[in-house]
Amino acid sequence: MHTHLWLIPFLPFLGFLAMGLLGRRLGRTGVAVIGVGTVVASFALSLIAFAAMKAAPGQRLELVALDWMAVDRLRVPFGLVFDPLSTAMALAVTGIGALIHLYSVGYMNEDEGYPRFFAYLNLFVFFMLILVLGSSLPLIFVGWEGVGLCSYLLIGYYFRTDFAPAAGLKAFLTNRIGDLGMVVGMMVLFAHFGTLTVGELLVKAGGLSPETTFGVLTFATLMLFVGATGKSAQLPLYVWLPDAMAGPTPVSALIHAATMVTAGIFLVCRLAPLFELTPITLTVIAWVGAATALFAATIGLAQRDIKKVLAYSTVSQLGYMVLGLGAGGFAAGFFHVFTHAWFKALLFLGAGSVIHALHHEQDLFKMGGLRAKLPFTFWTMLIGTLAIMGLPPFAGFFSKDEILYLAFLKSPVLWGMGVLGACLTSFYMWRLMALAFWGEPRDAHAFAHAHESPRTMTVPLVVLAAGSAVVGFWGVPEAFGGHFQVGRFLAPSLTYGQTAAEAVHHHGPAVLLALISTGLAIACGWWGFASYRGGLALAEARAARWPGLHRWVAGKYFVDEGIEKVVLGPVRWLGNLLWKLFDVILIDGIGVNLPGALTRVSGDLLALHQTGRVRNYALLMTLGALGLFWVFLR
Repeated sequence: MHTHLWLIPFLPFLGFLAMGLLGRRLGRTGVAVIGVGTVVASFALSLIAFAAMKAAPGQRLELVALDWMAVDRLRVPFGLVFDPLSTAMALAVTGIGALIHLYSVGYMNEDEGYPRFFAYLNLFVFFMLILVLGSSLPLIFVGWEGVGLCSYLLIGYYFRTDFAPAAGLKAFLTNRIGDLGMVVGMMVLFAHFGTLTVGELLVKAGGLSPETTFGVLTFATLMLFVGATGKSAQLPLYVWLPDAMAGPTPVSALIHAATMVTAGIFLVCRLAPLFELTPITLTVIAWVGAATALFAATIGLAQRDIKKVLAYSTVSQLGYMVLGLGAGGFAAGFFHVFTHAWFKALLFLGAGSVIHALHHEQDLFKMGGLRAKLPFTFWTMLIGTLAIMGLPPFAGFFSKDEILYLAFLKSPVLWGMGVLGACLTSFYMWRLMALAFWGEPRDAHAFAHAHESPRTMTVPLVVLAAGSAVVGFWGVPEAFGGHFQVGRFLAPSLTYGQTAAEAVHHHGPAVLLALISTGLAIACGWWGFASYRGGLALAEARAARWPGLHRWVAGKYFVDEGIEKVVLGPVRWLGNLLWKLFDVILIDGIGVNLPGALTRVSGDLLALHQTGRVRNYALLMTLGALGLFWVFLR
């Protein structure tokens, strides 16, 4: 009945095949039409799936094509699930993805790898849709690994450079560490429940009591969270995400907005009833999220690369999402995924518009005075900045303050860490805006040639800006007079399989806490703007006053250097030792080269007795035959 819904993930895959095989023949226009068109069609079908899901019993629609794995007790179907959580993610992936595809038509217009780029983008969307729509953990894992592969291809897109392939490899290997945790978690769940189909797993978990001490479920959920820390860039596996800026700006927007980095949050929400049984895991999740939000925000204060500022901002915002999950607010964490998708895609694409206008200049210290030159980019990025700083009524306010409120109920310390991170976010975002759009131009040549981007780039900015201004009203918290509609919408997914799922109404000083956090964010935003709108003099004086602190923050706490020295350096040394000892000396030297050398030496010695005279050879053969005859007679 709903077989056409299979086209949602497979249309982008068909686009990938067409552009991968026929890209040069299609031409740029054909590539653009197929690349954008397949994702737009998937978005339209996702709207149809949304309507079908709302009309289905229990708001859950499951399509099964075949038994994918059938080995002993293991039965894994190849199926898709359409419920509130998966359809919301599918709409975000295809909707934001379509805007990013359209933006890429203008941004990548002069790139020689145009068909290859769009083929990679379509493949990424395909795997992301498999991830969010998969009905079983193994199928989700296929999408999980697929987006990891595509991130490697997209981050390392400029493969002729040194930094891009290295950044892609770093992302790929870092995610493999987290993926190991996810595999272990899946194995433990199968051993405990006998199934890896998400629906069956949650139904079996619905009748269990919370695990107050460390047990099997706690271990399994912790391992799954290790996988989430890799994809969603939490401490300590966040190091790949800032380096992902090596790819083209549309890639940064695609990876950092509503797709790959939110996969970890999606996984926890998909298994929310299971995580609710493990309060120890939720506590770990909350503290990791708060620490990540604060840690990454401090690094964003001193970065000069406009994309690096936004990259660390993404890590920080992901920390807020994880904090919300750990505080028991699965709907709040997902709501921040949704609002973040709009304003972070807007900010990255806006940064791409600035970079495009300045002929690929990314250093904030070489910008300035761009308000008049880039009016569309300026006003849309201003809306994105107001949204990410959490100013009401923009999108980020409702989702951020709901998370901070739940964090306060769990621990006032978590709330304090979250508020401090929000203040730092406001500071560095207004620093970015002041350096890019206010003051005098600091690079006269780049400024003279600056121009507004084409419509294929500005139209997505306007759409994303409109979304960043209004989507927050979907989740107005009850404390602010709303009904938190996003929580009601997601309830069938977040409570699936539970025998007694009751709505939780929190009572506390939510409005007062929101006033405090918003007031502090506004003050810090003004401080950041005032510090940099007149140029770099005040900021340089401040850096000279605390040179050590500035050096550590600007150097990102030298985490990468520490990993190189403590982990990668010793591993390389051990690898070189084993290579020289076992491969060069034992295998190549003694095992291969030594027998060859002995053969050559023995041959050379025997060659000394080779005279070339037939009578000598006949004499030796005769003497040998007589010797053998004598031996036999004895």
